[in-house]
Amino acid sequence: MRAFGLRLVPVLVVVVLATAGCGVSPRQSGASGEAAGAADAGTAAVPTASPTSTAEELGLDPCALLGAQQRSSAGLSGPGEHTTVAGSQACDYVQPGAFGVTVTVDERADLPSVRERVPHAEDVRVGELAAVRVADPDLDDGTCSLTVSVERPGARTVHVDVTMADFQDTDEACERATTVAELIEPELT
Repeated sequence: MRAFGLRLVPVLVVVVLATAGCGVSPRQSGASGEAAGAADAGTAAVPTASPTSTAEELGLDPCALLGAQQRSSAGLSGPGEHTTVAGSQACDYVQPGAFGVTVTVDERADLPSVRERVPHAEDVRVGELAAVRVADPDLDDGTCSLTVSVERPGARTVHVDVTMADFQDTDEACERATTVAELIEPELT
C-alpha cells in the first residue's frame, strides 16, 4: 500500500500545479456580484504575478483579456503567462507544436507610430476599433501582428502577435491574430 501512495504523490503535485492558475473571475464566468461575493467570503485570494498598477487599475491585465472559453475559441488549451515586452505588460500563450500568441497592453505606442515604423502596415478594423496589421505574406514567415487602438488612460494600444511554430503560413498566423483580437475587443471598448 505504501508504494501505491508514493506513486500518487507526483500525480497530485502535477494536478495541483496544473490547476493553480485556472480560477475564473466573476466577470469571466458571468456570475452576479452577489453570488461572487458569497463565493469569495470563505476563500483566500491566491496571489499571481501582477501587471503594472496602471494596467491593473484599468482592468487591462493582458492575461485576463482571454477567459477559458475565448482561449478555447482561439485554439489555446491553457492560460497565459505574465511577461513584459519592451517595458509593457504582456501575456504569452503557447500551443505546443502549433503556435504562440502574445497579447501586450502598450501605454506608449499609438497607431500612427506603428504606421511610421512599418510603412507596409495595413489599416483594418477589429469590431468597432481601428487597427493595423503587420505581416509579410510574400516572406511567409508564419508571423502576424495586429495593433488595436484603445486610446484610454494607461493603454494606447493592444498588440496581438502570433507566431506559427514552424515559421510558415503567414495567412494562418493572421487568421489566428484576428480571432484573438476579435475575442478581446469587447474588453477594450
